Amino acid sequence: MTWEPDRLDDQAHLSEADPSGMLPAVAASAAQVRTGARVAAEAHLDRLLAHGRPRAVVVAGMGGSGVAGDMLAAVAGSGVPLPIVTLRSYQLPGWVGATDLVIAVSGSGDTEETVSVATQAVRRGCTLLGVGPAGSALEAIAVQASASYVAVPVTGPSRANLWLLAIPAVVAAAALRLVSVEPGLFERVASALEDMANRCRPSSDTFINPGKSLAMDLAESVPMIWGTSAVTRVAAARLTGQLNANAKYPAICGELPEAGHNQVAVFDGPMAERDIFADTSGRTLRLVLLRDVEEHPQVTRQREAALRLARDRDVPVTELAAEGAHPLERMASLIGLGDYASAYLALGYGIDPTSVSAITELKARISQ
Repeated sequence: MTWEPDRLDDQAHLSEADPSGMLPAVAASAAQVRTGARVAAEAHLDRLLAHGRPRAVVVAGMGGSGVAGDMLAAVAGSGVPLPIVTLRSYQLPGWVGATDLVIAVSGSGDTEETVSVATQAVRRGCTLLGVGPAGSALEAIAVQASASYVAVPVTGPSRANLWLLAIPAVVAAAALRLVSVEPGLFERVASALEDMANRCRPSSDTFINPGKSLAMDLAESVPMIWGTSAVTRVAAARLTGQLNANAKYPAICGELPEAGHNQVAVFDGPMAERDIFADTSGRTLRLVLLRDVEEHPQVTRQREAALRLARDRDVPVTELAAEGAHPLERMASLIGLGDYASAYLALGYGIDPTSVSAITELKARISQ
């Protein structure tokens, strides 16, 4: 597979190489926000208050579904008066009990790990909220336990339905008065994603298309993606996962300040070296920094120092700044861009961004 940047402005290629429609799925993110908010409101999640405020919130999900928990924790921030934990596992931790809320999120509704955790939550007497498609195993568990369930119209892989799966968890947290969701927030998030979809549309040329431009930056490099806040750490992890799944491309995820104690050493390693006399260019490190308006002052100083350090060593740098007032808006600005970039990177290499044959094969081998 070779990188051919001209493919990004070849409309026929973009259509033919994306048979399952990952680009249209990303473009539907705004509609997902509106639908997720609507179906969550119709589920009357204010009933969760009948159990009282929980001791802790555990969001169980795998892959794209699990990002919903990370997003909820970032929206709540460090000031929330109880822990919000994302669980990617078959096993509910031993400390989780009847005073806790378990939000089980599954894009298929049949994810083995998530169904297992939901079953354990019911057995322990936890308050359960399920989020997934109608008619699924997860819904059956919720109905049998007389628990709340938000049925969402999922199409395609979970990673292509992030907002549809994540918004109901935010609505539930707002019902419990754990996060602030002022009137109009979801519409602002949807509008921001619509604007990104317009700017990143396939017919927009690479030099003015931020999604294609980011794909150009990432191509033929080994991206090391750092977040600098709770919001941008979620976006960094999401971009890393999307590069893996959509573009089948390796990427390293990190965060400041921790990355300043380990990953920064990579600047002195073999992947940071570039031979300017080589006949062909090899893949070298690229630092991708996701910035936020809400950073700890020391993190900001570390970020600025890391940028200087990288540039002193000729390590290419891409900086992306989150935009918006609310944490959910700022995540949308970065996640929307990253989702487009991962799809365009796949298409630039001639890869179908939806297909995940290695994952399918792994699951088949496990089930044997």
